[in-house]
Amino acid sequence: MTTIPKTLVDSLFSTFGEPDITRLSIREVGNLVAQIEQQSGQEFIHMEMGVPGLPASEIAIAAEKEALDKGLATMYPHIEGIPFAKTEMARFAKQFMNLEVSSLNCVPTVGAMQGSFAALLAAARTNPEKPYTLFIDPGFPVQKSQLQLIGVPFKSFDILHFRGEKLRDKLETYLKEGNICAICYSSPNNPSWICFSENELKIIGELATKYDVIVVEDLAYFGMDFRQHYGTPAVAPFQPTVAHYTDNYVLLLSASKIFSYAGQRIGMMITSEKLRTRRYPNLKNYFTSDVLGHFIPYGVLYATTAGTSHSAQYALAVLLKAVNDGEIDFVNKLHLYGEKAKLMKALFLKYGFYIVYNDEDRELADGFYFTIAYPDMTSGELMKEFLYYGISAISLAITGSENPNGLRACVSFVRMDQMTVLEERLKSFVESHH
Repeated sequence: MTTIPKTLVDSLFSTFGEPDITRLSIREVGNLVAQIEQQSGQEFIHMEMGVPGLPASEIAIAAEKEALDKGLATMYPHIEGIPFAKTEMARFAKQFMNLEVSSLNCVPTVGAMQGSFAALLAAARTNPEKPYTLFIDPGFPVQKSQLQLIGVPFKSFDILHFRGEKLRDKLETYLKEGNICAICYSSPNNPSWICFSENELKIIGELATKYDVIVVEDLAYFGMDFRQHYGTPAVAPFQPTVAHYTDNYVLLLSASKIFSYAGQRIGMMITSEKLRTRRYPNLKNYFTSDVLGHFIPYGVLYATTAGTSHSAQYALAVLLKAVNDGEIDFVNKLHLYGEKAKLMKALFLKYGFYIVYNDEDRELADGFYFTIAYPDMTSGELMKEFLYYGISAISLAITGSENPNGLRACVSFVRMDQMTVLEERLKSFVESHH
């Protein structure tokens, strides 16, 4: 027996005017689920939205209030960021990635999303003979939307069958064509939660150097591979990054996930010294300077938001200082995500589901996301059927996955007290499909 009448779900879904449910965006799925909840009176197991589910830091909130009380709301922030934030960002890179960068290479952005837009746009303007960005999928679909908005072409491939040394050959089939300006991926990965190994990062870095390609590495889920502890400053292990293997990197970090500070839209962009100072003559066709490190803040960031919120920068700076000084272990605070993922994955496996994406040589980490599928059901069929049982997730189809059967499950909004409900609904689902 279903939890929610099929007629209600089907009727509300039909109002979206899209017969293929896998084509709905994440926000559209959230909207559909909200309507079903309201009209059915049944609370969902929400696995569709990748939104932080932990309280924001009190010291960040206090710092932001203090900044506003000092009158900073009346002042424009510097485009490249306030010195306090830039200094702590550079310290953070050293303390937790073992990466030597100057504060000049660190720029706060309006979330990692703006950092992504700025980095991808800048890379696409560096060389007219290299118009394409290469995405290693599955990935965050909005990054492709950013390029579509500005008319920048891209290519992509699914990592599923190209782990380890196979990645080298696959990447070279694209890079040797000579028209790729940037490689973009996330690790830990949204949506699959795979994490690139050191060998895979080394392969990406070596090829980026060989073919003179910029790597845009999305580290929004920094430190959240809980198989290792990356939260002790200046002590190994450090967060794995392609920056250890090439100078052609732009790193994107998000306060939304690692500091649960999503509402204030604050992120970090860290660029290598080589890229920050490098001249690309083609940039002159779009801006007054051909120096990449000048083009990004004064060409892109200025033209979009003219800087990042003054008070949010202070909040970020105070948080970074606390973790850099060892006063806060930010990784330990995130472990609840891993605990929930472990329980949820066990339930899905118990009832006959399987994990779509695993790591190359290790069991998948427990973290913010995982991917699931059910035998003999496409992602569209499973996604729709889940709605009848009060469970919501998104299709891997919109993330660039070539697997026709998978869904992304996010753990952040699922409460510990809902685990029993989840099991009851999965049991009902399976009984109906045997």
